[in-house]
Amino acid sequence: MRPLSRPAALACLASVLLLSGCSPVTAPEADRRVPPVTPGPTATATVAPDEAARTAERHRRSGGTEDVYGILRGSGPGGVPALTVWTRDPDADAGRFDALKASVTGYLEREEGLSFERGYLMDVFGPDGSLLHRLDARR
Repeated sequence: MRPLSRPAALACLASVLLLSGCSPVTAPEADRRVPPVTPGPTATATVAPDEAARTAERHRRSGGTEDVYGILRGSGPGGVPALTVWTRDPDADAGRFDALKASVTGYLEREEGLSFERGYLMDVFGPDGSLLHRLDARR
């Protein structure tokens, strides 16, 4: 088999880019400025770190969701809050997630002074360590 000539290789590459829609020329402006976010883990340990367990305890004492046993705060892309939550509730139901999300973010904003002005990221892990929810609520 003969190696491709340079013009043939470039033509092949150009056709692949055009057919895939991945050309930098056709990408929206925002897509060229913002680097992609690497997704987090899809599973974690079933035991929350000490700091996360203490935050969850304060959350429960203030009337928060009883099933939450870990809340870890970190910093995501662009400095938005990145939250990891551990729950004893294995249910991935959207209604339960909405209640948990409101409980956790409300507590962190009201009691711990965390700002969600630019949005946040949240991963929720179930009792077996599996990922139940992944939310990107950045603004």
